[in-house]
Amino acid sequence: RFNYPDPREHPVWGIDVSHHQGEIDWGLLKQHGVDFAFIKATEGATHRDTRFAENWQKARGAGLKVGAYHFFTFCRSPLEQAANFLAVVPRAPDALPPVVDVELGGNCSTRPRPGALQRGLGRFVSAVAQGLQRRPIVYLTPEARDELFGAGEIGHPFWIRGLLGEPPPGWTFWQFANRARVRGIPTAVDLNAFHTADRARLDAL
Repeated sequence: RFNYPDPREHPVWGIDVSHHQGEIDWGLLKQHGVDFAFIKATEGATHRDTRFAENWQKARGAGLKVGAYHFFTFCRSPLEQAANFLAVVPRAPDALPPVVDVELGGNCSTRPRPGALQRGLGRFVSAVAQGLQRRPIVYLTPEARDELFGAGEIGHPFWIRGLLGEPPPGWTFWQFANRARVRGIPTAVDLNAFHTADRARLDAL
């Protein structure tokens, strides 16, 4: 890995997974210090991850703090996408906040202007916040942040990818590795750090 967060500053670590990780030994992950997991639930207006329900149930059963995420596409209605996500995600008061994953890579080839993208993202966030009574976190790659927000304020709690070093302050979660190997997962996986060393603040999100 290019960077490795100081465990004294960021001891609370987690993963984000989808069906691509295959069958996961969640109990083994918990034994080796994984505190939380964000699990892919949906993508676009129709796709639903085939392992979401299994991963959600088993991760919670192992004692991890768990949240669900949606991959936001640029070529489908934000409200249709929100409806797809809300139809899948359990209403669990002790879950992590929902996440909307915004990336330029692997997305639709037709991309609206930044202003239209911001408005669409805002509609998705509002619909999910109303449906789950939880304010979503926005996941951003550096490229997506530059495209959507430039140097301005994001206006949402955010989770950011930073594979070459710690991002500037303001993030809630930091994805610091995208090809890590962790006991209990048969494939490479993303690693993430929580912004504070206080584990109780993760529980209170």
